[in-house]
Amino acid sequence: MTFSAPHDVVRDCVARALGEDLDAVGDLTAALLDQEALGELVIRSREVGVIAGQACVVETFAQLDASVVVDVVSDDGSRVEPGQVITRISGRLCVILTGERTALNFLGHLSGVASATAAMVEIVRAVAPETKVLDTRKTTPGLRVLEKAAVRAGGGTNHRMNLSDALLIKDNHLGFLSIAEAVERAQTLWPGKAIEVEVEDLAQLTEAAHAGATSVLLDNMSPDQAKEATVLARSLNPGLLVEVSGGITLENAAAYAAAGVDLISSGALTHSIKNLDLGLDVLGPESAKGR
Repeated sequence: MTFSAPHDVVRDCVARALGEDLDAVGDLTAALLDQEALGELVIRSREVGVIAGQACVVETFAQLDASVVVDVVSDDGSRVEPGQVITRISGRLCVILTGERTALNFLGHLSGVASATAAMVEIVRAVAPETKVLDTRKTTPGLRVLEKAAVRAGGGTNHRMNLSDALLIKDNHLGFLSIAEAVERAQTLWPGKAIEVEVEDLAQLTEAAHAGATSVLLDNMSPDQAKEATVLARSLNPGLLVEVSGGITLENAAAYAAAGVDLISSGALTHSIKNLDLGLDVLGPESAKGR
């Protein structure tokens, strides 16, 4: 599985982030240092977690100064412990200090996504090894590709990346079309595309199954309701995928997995996570010589 986002996306995201910190004047504080002094910075984890976003660290310093050497110690997807060194950065100290916040912002945020995903995946797999944990499109604007790569690093699976990947017929669409009409039009316009229908009750699930949907999304159902809906879906069409979403947390994920659903999607994996706590230490001038 590929954890890293495409390089062009990483490059553009890092360029925009550096642009928020630097204008034509540059880094005023870093200008106080000897501009040729060398040093080494190490990034350590301060807690247990899963790493994601190392490509952004590498790209940050590549854009600032190609002579800076970034040694990735813990690749994306690696589990780390408190105090563990995950990245070494050596080169001109002024450049390292200019780029440190941009690098840590990406690494901390994306590792937080990966860590939260890994925690939920572990809970779900303990109950239902075949059930997949998915993200949603509730991502930070402009960072979706990076955040979805972080979900993969945490062992999760990506839902659709954008609105052209698949069809998800939701309640707002059904305010203007019946389920049967929506599925029929989708099959006509986009043959071969996955068609998922959001359902709020068993009657809608039945209609979606009869209409030929490829999957149903159980919206804000309790674990008991999800179990009943899954049993019904299996009886109507054994190949119909059942996804549950809405209010999924680490505390209730096991109960939803026990309901027998195929997919558990959680927007919280990207929109409500805590950054992984990372620290950095500058080891001192001249320490990078000879590396």
